[in-house]
Amino acid sequence: MGVLATQSFAIDITVMPTEAQQQRYDDLTHEFRCMQCQNNSIADSPVDLAAELRRDVKEQIIAGRSDAEIRTAMVKRYGNVILFRPPLSGGTAWVWITPLVVLFGGVVVAVVVVRRRSAMLAGDDSAVDTEELPEEKR
Repeated sequence: MGVLATQSFAIDITVMPTEAQQQRYDDLTHEFRCMQCQNNSIADSPVDLAAELRRDVKEQIIAGRSDAEIRTAMVKRYGNVILFRPPLSGGTAWVWITPLVVLFGGVVVAVVVVRRRSAMLAGDDSAVDTEELPEEKR
């Protein structure tokens, strides 16, 4: 029963005054990472810190701030780690480049292995002569 109760707290029931504000609120709360849970957005996190951040987003939207201003305020307070998609910059370039380097390395290794195996098979003179095999192996 405790698991079900915890799950119910993760549902954000915030209702904004207009549909446009509601859409902005939903989009923004799914962009920000919960600083306590790390794998959840603040929209999906049941912890108090996420509730505080959702309340902050709501207040800023109602105050008339743009999405960019709200993102900037959150990044200023928590750093780029709060964003699920951090911007490409000198400090975050490794987040974007590392998967590409690993993928490229994997492709290079696969090509080298396939070429070596093909060369080994092409140069293999040890073909088995069926006349030399015992009768049951033919």
